[in-house]
Amino acid sequence: MAPGPLAQVLRQLPTVEDKNLLTADIPFADAGVYQIAKDCALVQSVDFFTPIVDDPGTFGRIAAANALSDIYAMGGKPLTVMNLVGFPSCLGHDVLVEILKGGAEKVHEAGALVVGGHTVEDDEPKYGLAVTGLVDPQQLVTTAGAQPGDVLVLTKPLGVGILATALKGEVIQEDQMGEAIRGMESLNRAASEVMLKVGVNACTDITGFGLLGHTLELAEASQIGIEIEASALHIYPQVMDLAAIGMVPAGSYRNREYYMPKVVNRERVAPEIVDILADPQTSGGLLISVPAESLTQLNSELESAGCNAFNIGRVVAEYPGQMMVK
Repeated sequence: MAPGPLAQVLRQLPTVEDKNLLTADIPFADAGVYQIAKDCALVQSVDFFTPIVDDPGTFGRIAAANALSDIYAMGGKPLTVMNLVGFPSCLGHDVLVEILKGGAEKVHEAGALVVGGHTVEDDEPKYGLAVTGLVDPQQLVTTAGAQPGDVLVLTKPLGVGILATALKGEVIQEDQMGEAIRGMESLNRAASEVMLKVGVNACTDITGFGLLGHTLELAEASQIGIEIEASALHIYPQVMDLAAIGMVPAGSYRNREYYMPKVVNRERVAPEIVDILADPQTSGGLLISVPAESLTQLNSELESAGCNAFNIGRVVAEYPGQMMVK
């Protein structure tokens, strides 16, 4: 759902008051966190969507990695998952088997268990997970802790929305987006473990609202400003060329409409950079706000764990809740 209409809906819902709901007062939390003991809290999230690739097993792996990501963004460990499936009667059951096998593969890699699920008939396939994990409240990482002077580190390249749009338009073949598929299939588990080891101030994962939206949500939640270095953004192969010929997803335009007014120098941001910033991501990386004195250790530990460590910007005290693109 587009960020504007979604915000209008959420504003009309009643607030929940419970001292154990640790995320009740944390804006844009990636998951719900409910404390059940002094040193233990449940962390819960759900996500599902239509296929962005053709191969059913690959779709299953990407969808599962995407759903698990919210747990990792908050420093949690997935424990159990439930499959969510919409499936058309016109497709063979072997397709669904491959989707679920792909998802189960990622759940197993995460050290979690599939404990059930729910299916409905639908006009097109949909798949995802409802995930329950555990987190120590003292180690909880949220969107609300970024501090001026922090450096922003992103752990995956950008551009999967543009690639998926080109695939649907038959401009490219699935084997031409292999690097992006490997990125989407990759769990954010190692990056989450590293950030807990090093100690960071804030984190969010980059998904449907793009780097633009999720970074601005972090800025608003933390009441700080953010400066992004356009030259530091890393993108998957072919993305810029595809964007130049119009392979831009509809979600990108919705993200621009809602979030670009919060970019203080929006008139001077090059159109090709806006394409990358607003591109909706699936199973994107973690955006980590780390104190400058811990940056070298974080980068080193991420690289040792096989993760990317793209230093893309910094946190400032000026223009709280907004962004500047340099």
